[in-house]
Amino acid sequence: MASTTKLLTDPFLQLPTSDSICVVWFTEFLGIQHTVSCGEHLKNTVIANTSKLTRIREDQKSRVGSQTKDGELYQKPVIRDIWRHEAKVTGLTPGVRVDYRVTSLTEDNQSISSDVFSLTPTPNPGTPLKILLTSDHQIKPMVAANLQKVMEIVEQVDAVWFAGDLVNISDRGSEWFDDNRGNAFFPCLQGKANYQMDGDGGKITYTGGQIIQNAPMFTCIGNHEVMGRFARKDSLNGEFDDTIPRDIAKKIYGDENIQANSFNTNTYEEIFTLPESREGGKTYYAVTFGDVRLVVLYATNMWRFPTTENGRKGKYGEVATDLQNPENWGYGQIIYEPIHQGSRQYNWLQQELHSAEFQQAKYKVVMLHHPPHTLGDNIIPAYADPIQICDRNQEGNIQAVYYQYPKDKDYLIRDVMPLLEAAKVQLVFFGHSHLWNRFTSDSGMHFLETSNVGNSYGAAYGSRQRQNIPATNSNIINHEDYILIGDPNGLKPVTPTIAPILGEDREAIPYISSNEITVFSIFDTGTGTVSSYKFDTRKFAGKVIKFDEFRLI
Repeated sequence: MASTTKLLTDPFLQLPTSDSICVVWFTEFLGIQHTVSCGEHLKNTVIANTSKLTRIREDQKSRVGSQTKDGELYQKPVIRDIWRHEAKVTGLTPGVRVDYRVTSLTEDNQSISSDVFSLTPTPNPGTPLKILLTSDHQIKPMVAANLQKVMEIVEQVDAVWFAGDLVNISDRGSEWFDDNRGNAFFPCLQGKANYQMDGDGGKITYTGGQIIQNAPMFTCIGNHEVMGRFARKDSLNGEFDDTIPRDIAKKIYGDENIQANSFNTNTYEEIFTLPESREGGKTYYAVTFGDVRLVVLYATNMWRFPTTENGRKGKYGEVATDLQNPENWGYGQIIYEPIHQGSRQYNWLQQELHSAEFQQAKYKVVMLHHPPHTLGDNIIPAYADPIQICDRNQEGNIQAVYYQYPKDKDYLIRDVMPLLEAAKVQLVFFGHSHLWNRFTSDSGMHFLETSNVGNSYGAAYGSRQRQNIPATNSNIINHEDYILIGDPNGLKPVTPTIAPILGEDREAIPYISSNEITVFSIFDTGTGTVSSYKFDTRKFAGKVIKFDEFRLI
């Protein structure tokens, strides 16, 4: 494990208000006292509250300490002791930056301090801001390079909007803090990464960007923030894959501890201090930041494999060897939080879109993880509850289990998008498919996916078809529900306006799907523009190129 005589992370900023902001950091020791020193000459002191993360573990798949291969230190999940410290700094003035530093005092009276950073509360309307749009870091190869180049382009990032999939396995501590490959979540966003990539002249080391020490981050839940049934499997990967619907868990286990027996976002909610709604808590909320009203939705489902090969739980069916054991079924790509018309989240959204805060905002933006429009594979199947079909023999025994996802029941397209269109939302920001592409609806609402930070899975465009559709020999699947090429929901992708990448035919292509070229986007509220930049990670001294820009009207 990392030494217990240093801070596990630098401080980062959360939940700004008109006169306050929260400072959060982590250690591997409980300590005696944890404080924030702030203000002129750092003369003001705020004492932090401390809590312990309850679900953080390491296992045979962790890359932590001296474990560089599976199972070198751990053969099963093992609890890791990590403490979270949070201090609320008050009495702040919008637009005025204040220096701060955190200090932790160990049990043996050793004082450990961070460097000095700066903070400021929620900006007033009319303040021009630079907001970083990002998602799907997941320990991916280009994250450190991506964030390092952000800080070469933007002198001061004022906020980070993160559209889900922060890490790969939410309960694996090293993915957040100290993965020994050098690209854990916090180090990348704090300029303390140490990730090597192959470059044109040999190995290149990227360190990420010093961002969240000085700017608050607003996040939403992606499928990788959700863990499955607790401690039922012998690895964290297996536990992540072991989610089942809450109503099924209730039938199998009764009313006791439904979250632990179905799925949970415990670690995500313990790590972050976010705005909260009365109905959804931290899982969906709305916040005003300068001229922007940001509405954050909980819209994600369990990603499953297209087939059940190698005993994997599938999108479209159950493993044959588990047919008589429903407690081991995957139940398809289950939606974690209802968002269909009449659901609690839908009703909350409807109310939010009619609120004074939303109506009066200059810019109205919605952030969610699942794409309503994309060329990526992950938009298939439709965002609908799986319809289960059990094939039984004459004796009533189950012979096969299939799942269908009717396209006309896609809740985001059928129910949510009409609300956003009517409310004159200008931008819908999302991730999930690990590429860059954007769309514009007939009314002028913009859709942006800017999640190309490595392990891009390709775009369904030109001659490339989607790879995760049902088997063609299935006689119960309506293949009109599973669109092979283009946006399944009917919008034409927008070709980048400045410097598009050219395809093999030398024609401009309307997306970036690359494992060498990374992309990030910046929303400038002073001009109302969203600018996207690309960088070839193989060329350390290469130029960051603005390749697309559009304006919110």
